[in-house]
Amino acid sequence: MILAAALLLAAAPGDAALAARVDKVLARTPIVDGHNDLPWELRANHGRRVEAVDLRAGTDRLAAPLQTDIARLRRGHVGAQFWSVWIPATLSGDEAIRTTLEEIDIVHRLVARWPDTFEFARTAADVRRIEQAGRIASLIGVEGGAQIGGSLATLRLYRRLGVAYMTLTHSKTTDWADSATDAPRHDGLSPFGVAVVREMNRIGMIVDLSHVSEATMLDALAATKAPVIFSHSGARGVNDHPRNVPDSVLAKLPANGGVVMVNVYPAFVSRAYRDWSAARSGEEARLKALYPGDAAAAAAALATWDNAHAVPRVTPADLADHVEHIARVAGRDHVGIGGDYDGIDGTGPEGMRGVDGYPLLFVELARRGWSDADLAKLSGGNVLRVMARAEAVAAAMKDVPPAMEDVTPTQ
Repeated sequence: MILAAALLLAAAPGDAALAARVDKVLARTPIVDGHNDLPWELRANHGRRVEAVDLRAGTDRLAAPLQTDIARLRRGHVGAQFWSVWIPATLSGDEAIRTTLEEIDIVHRLVARWPDTFEFARTAADVRRIEQAGRIASLIGVEGGAQIGGSLATLRLYRRLGVAYMTLTHSKTTDWADSATDAPRHDGLSPFGVAVVREMNRIGMIVDLSHVSEATMLDALAATKAPVIFSHSGARGVNDHPRNVPDSVLAKLPANGGVVMVNVYPAFVSRAYRDWSAARSGEEARLKALYPGDAAAAAAALATWDNAHAVPRVTPADLADHVEHIARVAGRDHVGIGGDYDGIDGTGPEGMRGVDGYPLLFVELARRGWSDADLAKLSGGNVLRVMARAEAVAAAMKDVPPAMEDVTPTQ
């Protein structure tokens, strides 16, 4: 918190007092972060060797830098972390299942490597107990329904391995659910997709609706008996990006009890940044076509473009706009934190380039009049309520037999 307080003091005279207040709030009610992609980073850039990366050191100084380490988690007041077990959306079937199991293994080894810092949690009560003991509760989220390979048995086995939620799609539409960033095939969920949601309810796995289309969101809300989460999304009413949640869905969250956990990725946060990023990608593609086989010339021309087109500023205030919009439409009981760190290309709002930056968002909201009680709901209270309710729904369904539906691919 020392770095954050210093930044705030430099920004405005009253911010030091707000930072001290936020420090107290987050010490009592640490952040439950809905999404962190460290496991894939350890796989892709560090050879799956959890043991070779010292999370006690400053991992931002590694040759392949990370946005997460133990010191920054502590400074960010992260008391519970959902570790994402993401795999590329191009993988399917048994290959997707095997790769997901390897990712789950990385999380298990990560927790075992630093037992004084991390401990596995399966329930909301576990999270509270682990936080009170001064450790960071660790949970797992599967980031894409394709990762079950069309098998409800695989879904059930993931739950036994500690998976707390599953995102129904990633960037590609699956055989049973439409993605927000791919052509639709089912107008939401297929009948098998509805069966997946109901089986997740039965086994106590939270339904995650980040990455899915609006039609899939609405179908899942109609099918589920338990609250949903959006593990790392923003408000479409602030930035009209397909990965953000539209007001039509936000308005249904009070009845469902669900939570949107706000993502820090600048393209989701800021329309100006999104437009700049799209323009830069278009220019990069144009230059590669203009200079075929001459990567140096294309890179030099792109550098010239960069010098003429400044990166738009994205600040904690921009992120706070998403939090406040969700709170206005759905209520302050329905918003949380899901940063997507180590899945966002080393960037983030100013002062929030790693997991240590979360207090800056809370200070901005405190400046806007948020009470300590509402900040505590945002930090973790809301998502812990979702977890507890999902557990209660599963307990009520204990006599329901396992679902046996088979997926039927549709074109």
